[in-house]
Amino acid sequence: MTTRSWHTRPEAGPDDRAAIRRINLSAFPGPLEADLVDALRGDRQAWLPWSSWLAEDPDGTPAGFALLTRCHVDDVPALALGPCAVLPEQQRTGAGSAAIRAALDAARAAGEHLVLVLGHAAYYPRFGFTPASRYGIRPPFDVPDENMMALVLDPGRPVPRGTIRYAAAFGV
Repeated sequence: MTTRSWHTRPEAGPDDRAAIRRINLSAFPGPLEADLVDALRGDRQAWLPWSSWLAEDPDGTPAGFALLTRCHVDDVPALALGPCAVLPEQQRTGAGSAAIRAALDAARAAGEHLVLVLGHAAYYPRFGFTPASRYGIRPPFDVPDENMMALVLDPGRPVPRGTIRYAAAFGV
């Protein structure tokens, strides 16, 4: 793995939207994730203006992407992390980690409390994620326990227990 220094910044305009779509179309086998990002962007209840982050290559080309959107644990607001994607030629260079860290830092700065992710059990713990079941949080579908994870951003606040309610675009 080659790690380099990445510049991160929030999404800012149509050129970034096109770049994010390209990154997702390149990183995944089909258009599902790219279409999901577009649908979430159009959902006023899910989309947060500060929550879509890019990691740029030294030449300014967007290479990595991370998105946080509004979800709930029962009726308590939380954030869902994903999709996250990196151009295939830039994978294993730290671009994805840089975008995710920037998104999580923005969530902390915005006063958010809880981030949930459905993802690789070996990848997300590096950011502090642990199984959501430890907090009594469960997804609305069957998934291996180690893949549904939570990150508490403010340990001084109580963590809600219950079932995750995703934005409608997720289709669950």
